[in-house]
Amino acid sequence: MLQEIEPQITIDATSTLTLTRAASDAVKNILRERNLEGYALRVYVAGGGCCGVNFGMALDNNFRDQDLTFDLDGVKVVVDEVSIDYLRGASVDFVDDPDRGAGFAVDSPNAKAHSHEHGEGGCGCGGGGCGCGGEGGGSCSCQN
Repeated sequence: MLQEIEPQITIDATSTLTLTRAASDAVKNILRERNLEGYALRVYVAGGGCCGVNFGMALDNNFRDQDLTFDLDGVKVVVDEVSIDYLRGASVDFVDDPDRGAGFAVDSPNAKAHSHEHGEGGCGCGGGGCGCGGEGGGSCSCQN
């Protein structure tokens, strides 16, 4: 499914980023409940740590010329030009975990490209230990 992106960028939205049915339904419900017509789901890189890239999400109606905008299952999604490289092939899901609560999760193969090795100095973020299990991934829980 090719989408025409303003101003003149065309991307294949299905290979860039996907939303699960649960995620698209959750976003639609939030937009409807808060009466946020004209808003989109912005997905972005929110920093990184020793274990990979962290992602952020927000409901946004402030779009820039450099933003990539596309429709996924009836939800307008916006990604900036830097974050798109980390989100290619990613999936956004909405999970309702009884222990942790409800929230969105991004699973990106590009965020996991980080090779994680602990040398004698410990975690690369400067902490005394790393809670990521040495596997690499989308978030870091280093203990400083």
